[in-house]
Amino acid sequence: MMCVIACMSAYAYGQAITILDDVTGQPVELAIVISDKHKTGEMTNHEGQLSSSLFVDAEWILIKSLGFHTQQLSYNDLVNMKFIVRMAREDISLDQVVVSASRWNQSSSDIPSKVSTISTRDIALQNPQTSADLLGSSGEVFIQKSQQGGGSPMIRGFATNRLLYAVDGVRMNTAIFRSGNIQNVINLDPFATERVEVLFGPGSVIYGSDAIGGVMSFQTLTPQLSLTDEPLISGKAIMRTSSANHEATGHFDINAGWKKWALVSSISSFDYDDLRMGSYGPEEYLRPFYVERIDSVDVVVTNDDPLVQRPSGYSQINFMQKVRYSPSEAWDLQYALHYSTTSTYSRYDRHIRYRNGLPRYGEWNYGPQEWMMNQFTVQHHGYNKVYDEMVLRAAYQNFEESRIDRNINDSERHIRVEQVGALSLNLDFSKSFGSSNLLFYGVEGVWDDVTSIGKDEDISTGIIVDGPARYPQATWNSLGAYANFQRRFSERLVLQAGARYSTFGQEAEFDTTFYPFPYTTTSIHNGALTGSLGVTYSPSERWAFRVNTSTGFRSPNVDDSGKVFDSEPGSVIVPNPDLDAEYAFNVEAGVAGILTKKIKFDVTGFYTKLNDAMVRRDYALNGMDSIFYDGELSKVQAIQNAAVATVYGVQAGIDIELPSGFGFSADLNYQVGEEELDDGSVSPSRHAAPLFGMARVTYRHEGLSMMLYGYFSDGKDFDELPEEEQAKTEIYAIDDNGNPYSPSWATLNFKANYQLNQSFTIGAGLENITDVRYRPYSSGIVAPGRNFVLSLQANF
Repeated sequence: MMCVIACMSAYAYGQAITILDDVTGQPVELAIVISDKHKTGEMTNHEGQLSSSLFVDAEWILIKSLGFHTQQLSYNDLVNMKFIVRMAREDISLDQVVVSASRWNQSSSDIPSKVSTISTRDIALQNPQTSADLLGSSGEVFIQKSQQGGGSPMIRGFATNRLLYAVDGVRMNTAIFRSGNIQNVINLDPFATERVEVLFGPGSVIYGSDAIGGVMSFQTLTPQLSLTDEPLISGKAIMRTSSANHEATGHFDINAGWKKWALVSSISSFDYDDLRMGSYGPEEYLRPFYVERIDSVDVVVTNDDPLVQRPSGYSQINFMQKVRYSPSEAWDLQYALHYSTTSTYSRYDRHIRYRNGLPRYGEWNYGPQEWMMNQFTVQHHGYNKVYDEMVLRAAYQNFEESRIDRNINDSERHIRVEQVGALSLNLDFSKSFGSSNLLFYGVEGVWDDVTSIGKDEDISTGIIVDGPARYPQATWNSLGAYANFQRRFSERLVLQAGARYSTFGQEAEFDTTFYPFPYTTTSIHNGALTGSLGVTYSPSERWAFRVNTSTGFRSPNVDDSGKVFDSEPGSVIVPNPDLDAEYAFNVEAGVAGILTKKIKFDVTGFYTKLNDAMVRRDYALNGMDSIFYDGELSKVQAIQNAAVATVYGVQAGIDIELPSGFGFSADLNYQVGEEELDDGSVSPSRHAAPLFGMARVTYRHEGLSMMLYGYFSDGKDFDELPEEEQAKTEIYAIDDNGNPYSPSWATLNFKANYQLNQSFTIGAGLENITDVRYRPYSSGIVAPGRNFVLSLQANF
């Protein structure tokens, strides 16, 4: 008898749990399985499978996947079902599994902050060109673009270095992330992205510096192990084209998995021509002429099609390789290599800047933007006195970006190159105490090394000499430790409280050859304490209430304290070594509910106050309020802890399940930001986007998915523009009084996917159907006009 029991136990221990769509019978990939023994959960592979060994004898097991009804059963139920679980579809649910709030899988109903998810299914239907467009497709993140090769997210009135980017749990922010618009998100490949989460509000307890307005967490493709004796081979190939910029895109990825080893390889190539704007809108946006170098002379050339924004085209290549080794159920090791590079591309908003009636620049380009990350991850299921689970993430990233500019008919070309080597180490633990208490804790270390090079080239002779660098040669570091405690008082009431202490330091060496700095070295060392306290209350499965208070901080980086550059005509930013961290205090409250099982709504109100905000203010260098920069007498300014900023607003969403496979959803985002000026008055915050949102009508039936949707944004009149934006006449429309303003706009769009068979899916779309000419607030480039998109995907 004992032998029979042992054999049955061994049989069950080696079984794979298979999760299938109850309607189509297809595997449910990336479903999360959580139990009383494994509270952070495991994820299903491409075949909808995962090992059952971690759930043996579990009293309860929860199976969750976005778009499906959550199932609860026991291990004995799994045995009786022969380890095959069929999930019923459910588009309306308050609960999903998220990772970004704590770095571990958690139920969203336990988290007091607002978290939004962009799933694999959403990505497939939206079929975005870039990761910036992917974020914008959520309807909850506003995207600014200075040029086609860009995309700078705005979240709750914050942007750039007051938001944090995380890739597979590793922070992407570096010591030269600036307060001006940044383009680093385009380094990420949307085709190699499994899932995106946006955590709204401060996330500094878990992520440290910069996580003030929110955290954008990107999870890339994970190598999938085989749970049978046969290798698991899967992958996809995608081709896509679009008309607005003559896009030519190709992608290929493959997963090969065995019982202990797995690897995934991914490569994508993107090529975009000059971008065509819409036909109907402000005439100020047209491109009547552009500069071309002809016979060693900069010539202003008439544009044969003023709707085409010349120059704006670029190309990009992304590559990813991951290797996974799982020697036992307890250990999992992964190595990942990410690489991305763009071609040289024009900064379009500089090309439309004029002086004395002519274009100011003969050229203004970003050099290739390169990013490489080597990452090693170790995960252990220990279930000991110190931790239940542990994850070690060690990463080294290389960043390179450059700026190349030259005034029109000037032979001197300025070349500025920045390189950052970023080493990071994260050690995260989770530990449960009984059935009601859960502790997340860990430590983090980040070390950045900044190298900045300045060269000036005489293009008439080819002679290159040293020029002023944008930054000093510098190092930046941060060390932090955190703990986040979750207490479940009942099935309905959950409390979370967290704290973190971080130290940060910076050492810089300045070259006084070109500018008369009163110092040659500077040093900054300080610390920051942040915390959070929140409660979620779910009186039933149909209602959820949450309240959260949190603080965030941003330590001064090399861009804040050390750069020299022209922020606008007639002004130059110079270093300021006397900076301290800025602190944010945030409070928010939200309610979500399901009405009549067919309608879901979610409303969140928030208020954030930023103290000691680092802002640009007039300054003196060696007693001088102006210096010559690039041959022009410019007012001296510097970044200073000189302001208080506030942002408040409301985020609202609704989902309605309609009959016959139809559905309706909408998101609305309203934020108002104010920033203190030198004289004590206030100005609208630069990164508080106007009212914006998205509305969708969807239809799904078997292999067909369709969506008719609209994006919309309110405008900003001249007196609603931030003070620094009012001088940027080149990027705004002109009102009846001759002042710049940002008009409101709306677009109508259509997307469809049809699965021809198990192997092939065809996608098509028509964006900006009415061919509106619009420029999103603060953007330098005009958005695409009517755009036909066609794609073909082959799965194997």
